[in-house]
Amino acid sequence: MSNNQLFRLIPKVDVVLEKERIKEVVTVYGKEPVKEAIGYELDKIRKYLSKDPSEDGLKEKLDVLEQNVINLVTEKKKSNLKHVINATGVILHTNLGRAPLPQKALDDLMVKMQGYMNLEYDLKAGKRGERYSHFEKLICEITGAEAAMAVNNNAAAALLMVSAVGNGKEVVVSRGEQIEIGGKFRIPDIIDQSGCKRIEVGTTNKTRLSDYEEVITEDCGALLKVHTSNYKVLGFTESVEREDLVQLGKKHGVPVIEDLGSGVLIDLSRYGLRKEPTVQESIKAGVDVVCFSGDKLFGGPQAGILAGKKEWIELCKKHPLTRAMRIDKCTAAMLETVFSMYEDEAYAVKNIPVLNIMTTPLETLKEKANRFAAMLKEALDERVKVDILLCENPVGGGSLPGEMLPSYAVTLQGENLQVDAFADALREGELPIVVRLWENHILFDVRTMYEKEFEATVEVIKEKWNI
Repeated sequence: MSNNQLFRLIPKVDVVLEKERIKEVVTVYGKEPVKEAIGYELDKIRKYLSKDPSEDGLKEKLDVLEQNVINLVTEKKKSNLKHVINATGVILHTNLGRAPLPQKALDDLMVKMQGYMNLEYDLKAGKRGERYSHFEKLICEITGAEAAMAVNNNAAAALLMVSAVGNGKEVVVSRGEQIEIGGKFRIPDIIDQSGCKRIEVGTTNKTRLSDYEEVITEDCGALLKVHTSNYKVLGFTESVEREDLVQLGKKHGVPVIEDLGSGVLIDLSRYGLRKEPTVQESIKAGVDVVCFSGDKLFGGPQAGILAGKKEWIELCKKHPLTRAMRIDKCTAAMLETVFSMYEDEAYAVKNIPVLNIMTTPLETLKEKANRFAAMLKEALDERVKVDILLCENPVGGGSLPGEMLPSYAVTLQGENLQVDAFADALREGELPIVVRLWENHILFDVRTMYEKEFEATVEVIKEKWNI
């Protein structure tokens, strides 16, 4: 058979599209991606024939054409965002999406997202409403604030707060509170970007109330307090309590604003953790506006929440930056649900994953580790040594700096096991598992693992062990 005859046997794109298996793929992914894949595979066949014009070779290529097209389209359409098993023990792992969302928030979201929703529509009045209205009352009831709103993250909330309240005037901040968080987000840059003039007082380790008072002028727009939620200064230190700063602000008619960073709505010390300032405490102290993150200790979606005095929150709502920073309907829906969960603290601690994971007793974690270890011992052969190890981890996400939570990890060790390569294989699989390495051991910290993930994790380990 001549070369021309062989090339004429290659089907046209439209012919391949009529194949039953290909039609099924078109139904799932659409016509254009499938046409593109068919064209790509047919071009590969033409290039092959140009180098090796054989009838048998062409038949082999045509026999697998449909499957190759299906594989190509399916692989291309795979989601790059995947569910990941977090076996690191770091609860607020920034690279893994920080706070896992409560199941109730996810369930409610699916109901609310079916079709249209009253995001900015007042159903009672029959006219345009506010997207904050769905959760503002809840925030006020829980925190004691007069008004509240939310933007897309706490960096945005801090910028909006300083811009709106500071209003281009002087903003006074302690040198010891000019923090930097991930992504080179720095408080000094936020103040400068807001158009306000930054007035630094005190030193890195010591700032007194008199330092603030000495620089207050008629052009002072705000006194800014920043909770150093992602690091701790120890030793010869001094800082000004928010209550004292509020009294100073009232004396001079200057609003006090506070960036709480992680933000927490319950007293963590009641659960054996270090005491962190709560949003309620800031509001009670008289802070005019406080901002905090939604996806850290609060345990909800990414957001920056602002709460405080009505006059200042209204300024924030009307500021030109607000529209550029506004939350979407999914975030608004989830914030409503998560805030509602805080109406009962015991319910919140049990059902908000971050709080539940943080407060799980050590003995419970040990039992959990023993169950996972037993599953691994049953599934793996004698070449694998399975143990449990008492360990400790930070909370992560710039929260509770220096606080190390005790936990238990299941460890794997084996002869000739290249731990780095094995960890890479676990991470790069269809179900990614992110682990920790310790000496020549693989560690699976059960604090951040869900028991419903154990079986799937065991299967992945069995599959990858012989790499």
